[in-house]
Amino acid sequence: MEETKERRNQMNPLALINKYYPEGSPVRDILITHSRLVAEKALAIADAHPELQMDKTFIYEAAMLHDIGVFLTNAPDIFCTGTAPYIAHGYLGADLVREEGYPAHALVCERHTGAGLSLQEIISRELPLPHREMTPVSLEEKVICFADKFFSKTHIEKEKSLKKARKSIAKHGEEGLLRFDSWCELFL
Repeated sequence: MEETKERRNQMNPLALINKYYPEGSPVRDILITHSRLVAEKALAIADAHPELQMDKTFIYEAAMLHDIGVFLTNAPDIFCTGTAPYIAHGYLGADLVREEGYPAHALVCERHTGAGLSLQEIISRELPLPHREMTPVSLEEKVICFADKFFSKTHIEKEKSLKKARKSIAKHGEEGLLRFDSWCELFL
């Protein structure tokens, strides 16, 4: 990870969430519940695969922050009243987290959308995103992105089956589904 060990030990994801999400707001409750579920699943996978030697502290922190940019989007179903399209929440959140001094955590925000998005996918699908690679690289990025696919923010606390997660990803193209299937082999 890019942050120094000293800086990483001071990371408090809830303090950062509190900066952008007012206590008691519905969107904050959704964000924290969703992020906690993603963190728990990612950590359970890390625990089940000690041979992968994943950084569990980082997984918890980054999973709690992966969706921090949703408030900047127009997603009324989850009480988000921003102006950006929902698909932009990853890179917008990454910008916030990067500004706070956590570049590795920011990469998780940026790279978790879908099953990650390649530059080719962004261009060919004409997505309203910066033209750069946004696919998970580190094991920690991959496990958080993978765990995220099992939880929606509209049906909070209900974990999707593997079949439903695959079906949801398949709607957006073969490339993401191939990435997700490779993670199934790695993590399940």
